[in-house]
Amino acid sequence: MHPLRSAALAAAIGLALGTAAFDATAQDETALRTLVEQQAQMLQAQAAQLEQLNARLAALEAGRPAPATAVAASPAAASATDAQVAAAVADTRQDDLAILQAQVAQLAASGGTGGGNTSWRRGGPEFRNADRSFTFHPRGRVMMDWSSTHGSNFADRNIGGTEMRQVRLGAEGTIGALGYKIDADFADNDVSIKDAYLSWDTRLGNLPAEFYLGNKLKDRAIDSSTTLTRTPFMERNAVASIGAPNSGYFGLGAQMKLIGQNWHYSLGFTGDDIGNAGAQSDSQTVTTRAHWNPIKRAQGFVHLGGWAVYEEFGSDVTSINKVPRIASSFNDNVRVSASSIADVSRETIWGAELGGTWRSGWAFAEYAERTIASRTADDFTQKATSVYAGWLLTGEKPGFSARSGVWGTTRVARPVTDGGIGAWELAARFDRMDFTDARRGGEGDAWTLGVNWYLNNWSRLMLNYVHWTTDNQVGSYRGPDSGNTVNVRAQVVF
Repeated sequence: MHPLRSAALAAAIGLALGTAAFDATAQDETALRTLVEQQAQMLQAQAAQLEQLNARLAALEAGRPAPATAVAASPAAASATDAQVAAAVADTRQDDLAILQAQVAQLAASGGTGGGNTSWRRGGPEFRNADRSFTFHPRGRVMMDWSSTHGSNFADRNIGGTEMRQVRLGAEGTIGALGYKIDADFADNDVSIKDAYLSWDTRLGNLPAEFYLGNKLKDRAIDSSTTLTRTPFMERNAVASIGAPNSGYFGLGAQMKLIGQNWHYSLGFTGDDIGNAGAQSDSQTVTTRAHWNPIKRAQGFVHLGGWAVYEEFGSDVTSINKVPRIASSFNDNVRVSASSIADVSRETIWGAELGGTWRSGWAFAEYAERTIASRTADDFTQKATSVYAGWLLTGEKPGFSARSGVWGTTRVARPVTDGGIGAWELAARFDRMDFTDARRGGEGDAWTLGVNWYLNNWSRLMLNYVHWTTDNQVGSYRGPDSGNTVNVRAQVVF
């Protein structure tokens, strides 16, 4: 019977202490001390009652009359109680201090200041209210390039210089489920509006859904759906360039995106971009894209994707003459000529994507075909192929989003700004442009080797070496030609 008595005594004391601890966390120190003293007195009373019960039980078991006198607390017991009260208050002070220190450390780690209404995690300030239903984030980017080409048979192609590739200022934020974003580009001393849209995040059934109204990048291929600040090479690949509709990368209209656990689907209806003068009807474009991750693990995933574009040209589009750059944005002379196509009416484009990531490595392959219809000639098909891969030497995961199938932020484990070495990445790419379906269409190849140094999550230095070949049938640089271009970029994004 003695173990039973001890268990009963321990349960009563534990229950009383648990009640005291729960209530004490909500009081100040004076109330806490009073409460602890009261609970200590209750414990003494309960202990006395238990002693009485044990004495009565022992007497009954021995066949003696049960004692009826109460057990009074001795002065020594009262002194011990006071010591326990003081110790409990001191422990509570230490616990409160430890909790406060942990909260301060957590606040500092999250980039917060003051009341947690400002975050610097994205390279610039993001202002928000307590529940983050209202946010405002000033945006900006500076991308400065240096380029040099040599080895061409044409002296005019062997040029070098500097260029402000992009200089943008803008803002984005949320108002509840509604969002907004606007970016103005000041490169080449010319102001142009790029992203300018409203968004709404909601759910269709059990699936997250995003709706956009305004001027936004069309969801088409991997690189062309990604902002240039996130692509692993300084310029987008051949598939992004050749597969671009005549209305361009951006479209003013409506787009939606539906996101599953390992897939996404998008659909867009857009006209010309925001720069249309309004003197003639827009071209009308329908864009759709989907991707699926048949394998998705913590170490990496497999990416399968496809997309299509249908565009009816406006009356202001009478001919198309594609001449994309193949070496760098700076060098306008190193291009591949597709030959001019007259009396165009519409175009259809489709593309396929295959690739994935594994730990610190990544690899992708893309293909695109663009068919342009003419009212006075047969259809013309333009083709592009891009194969590229990379490896993060410092162990970070590739900044590719399995959720949306686009390039995102590479999270640097040891930023230079914190005394680390940053993230280092090696990358290689092969691009092919084929316009030979047209009678005087050209073709070109490019091999690109790249080194990226991510100083932190919002700044990086890039080095691209490009060996290119072209074979143009029209223009100032006809016939087979080849050369080498070195490109360097410094960028900061916030």
